Amino acid sequence: MSRIGKKPVSIPAGVTVTLDADKLAVKGPKGELSMAIVDDVDVSYANDEIVVKPKNQGKRSRSMWGMQRTMAANLVTGVTEGFTRQLELNGVGYRAAVKGKALSLQLGYSHDVDFPIPEGIDIQCPEQTKIVVTGIDKQQVGQVAAKIREFRKPEPYKGKGVKYAGEYIFRKEGKKK
Repeated sequence: MSRIGKKPVSIPAGVTVTLDADKLAVKGPKGELSMAIVDDVDVSYANDEIVVKPKNQGKRSRSMWGMQRTMAANLVTGVTEGFTRQLELNGVGYRAAVKGKALSLQLGYSHDVDFPIPEGIDIQCPEQTKIVVTGIDKQQVGQVAAKIREFRKPEPYKGKGVKYAGEYIFRKEGKKK
């Protein structure tokens, strides 16, 4: 039994919800998002609340119940507040800068790494060693942050690389004499 799925998703003022047979669309002040509804759940919209219920007690219906409710909540949060991921660069000479429609990274390679900024994502560099990825789609924001981190993952000996803000890097002891 899903404890998350039991909670209805409340819709704040200024957000409109359109519910079709297999599609849920949410429009708010930051933009518009939509998602496909799985056949194993029933989604209803009434009294400024989205309610998700399983169609039967099968394993797939129960597992999709909480996930579909969370995805609907992410749509509402995305069009009202948006999502943010912060990255930090650790290492001598590691820098980041936004140049036009690309993020330019200096990560200790012999060349600069240029990452084209995708549609619907905003990237800022308040400092040379900090990157802020924002957008309305939670999955896309996380994916872009993961791609940037993948250019130089943090290594365990000195902690150099691109890491999420607040991420703990498990450090190893170096060679002994």
